[in-house]
Amino acid sequence: MTRTSSAPAVTRTSSAPLRSPVAALLAVLLAASGVLLGAGGAQAAGYRYWSFWEGDGKSWAYATQGPSLVRPDDGTVQGFRFAVSEDSADADRPRHAPDFGAICADTPAKGGAKRIALVIDPGTAEDAPDGEEPPALRTACAQVAPDASSAEALASVAKPLRYDSSAMICAISGYPKSGCGEQVSGDGSKKDGSGKPTDDASASASASSAPAADDGGSGGGPSAGLLLGIGAVLLLGIAAVFQARRRR
Repeated sequence: MTRTSSAPAVTRTSSAPLRSPVAALLAVLLAASGVLLGAGGAQAAGYRYWSFWEGDGKSWAYATQGPSLVRPDDGTVQGFRFAVSEDSADADRPRHAPDFGAICADTPAKGGAKRIALVIDPGTAEDAPDGEEPPALRTACAQVAPDASSAEALASVAKPLRYDSSAMICAISGYPKSGCGEQVSGDGSKKDGSGKPTDDASASASASSAPAADDGGSGGGPSAGLLLGIGAVLLLGIAAVFQARRRR
């Protein structure tokens, strides 16, 4: 006699059809997130401006006050550097040593006056506005009244100067011909190997420092809208995964 098993047959449902679309969906989500984050990085921008520096004989430090406010002592070394940078922490130093003895060697001391050594560095061709060529880096020894400001010392050796309404230096010796702290789009990378300042000081409104980023989030990181978009995409993906699981 042939025995027939009464046990019900077990139906096995393969999970492969489910895993495949879920894996594809996750891959798409990861790719979309990468594209969106990449777009945020591409929005990094800098500002083209003259930065103001103070030297200690060996190195440069970003000035915490503007040249119109600083009244340097005799024997001080100060620098001005034109470049594209995001902020004070990213700014390029003057490409000349802050050596008072060398800069003012041919300017003897005089009673009733002080000597300020100045390094004026117009930067590189990469940082220059379109259609302009930066003049050569130069040094000067300004001999000015004892109570003169850094701006007055600069004016005595590097006219014409141009300022904006907030007392930010726009041009030294006529360079550049136009513009003042304008935003320049880019990837935020350094354009030369001159290094970065070690301090994180931010100059006052009257300093020749980078303008603050606008309210539209034009700085180097992703904007709030971009982050919200990424979050929405991820939420949709999670919802799709749960929906697929419920259909199993």
